Amino acid sequence: MMDYLPYIINAILAVIAVAALIYAFITHRNLSKTMTRIDSMLDKAKEGEFKANSFTEEEVSALECKFADFLNSSLTNEAALSEEKNRIKEMISDISHQTKTPIANLLLYSELLGEEESLSSSGKESVEVIHGQTEKLKFLVDSLVKLSRLENGIVAVNSADNSVNELVQGVVAELGNKAKAKGLELVGPSNHEVIRAKFDMKWTREAIINIVDNAIKYTNEGLVEVRISATDVFARVDIKDTGIGISEEDSAKVFQRFFRSREVAGEDGVGIGLYLAREIITNEGGYIKLASVKEEGTTFSVFIPVK
Repeated sequence: MMDYLPYIINAILAVIAVAALIYAFITHRNLSKTMTRIDSMLDKAKEGEFKANSFTEEEVSALECKFADFLNSSLTNEAALSEEKNRIKEMISDISHQTKTPIANLLLYSELLGEEESLSSSGKESVEVIHGQTEKLKFLVDSLVKLSRLENGIVAVNSADNSVNELVQGVVAELGNKAKAKGLELVGPSNHEVIRAKFDMKWTREAIINIVDNAIKYTNEGLVEVRISATDVFARVDIKDTGIGISEEDSAKVFQRFFRSREVAGEDGVGIGLYLAREIITNEGGYIKLASVKEEGTTFSVFIPVK
């Protein structure tokens, strides 16, 4: 019997080895099938054709069931977000449409009333106030509509290769008369170097206009300068004024939505221009820096990606 013991042990070991190989083969085959089914789930999810009820308990493992539940939940959430975005889009469109005509009529009739010669001086003052407040309401509604569209992805910032020179020259030309009416000089870039960067011309123009408009609004005398320069990474637009400046405390808040410093509470504005400007530039992969000295002036530096 002892003579056969080594053979018996070897036979047992061989059986164990074969069993291990069979187990490994079956495990590998099952894992391969599981991975294939999971891969199929992902493909269907990408194409929007995934349905959890197309897989039975017999066909999937516990891991696959959990994965299927996750995909189904993700697709449900995505569908809900898409539906919510569509509702917001419709609401914004309704607000824009419903307020456009009444605001335009208020502006038109206030202008017509202001031209009436028989109107008393107090009456003319009242009409001017109505006209001014209507302009403010129009600006607020327009800004909120733009901001909502941008934040909800309804309107995307589409960056492309554009001329920074053209961008800034257009802003200076548009706001030149406004600065002149206030007794200020709006100075554009003096360098003739052509600077190009990747940005959305329409939206970036909106951002720069908001910053330059602020500079004009809060500068009582002197000038507002707009300068451009470039590095290998960013094109830079500096908007420098000789206005009232911004305190260190307020510098950290000026880009917040609806923020209005106590010092300028009496001035026109709704506190949304700088917030919108930063949202636009950030969406393009850029950023805005602020440097200011009280009673000396402020410089906003806008950095736009070159590539």
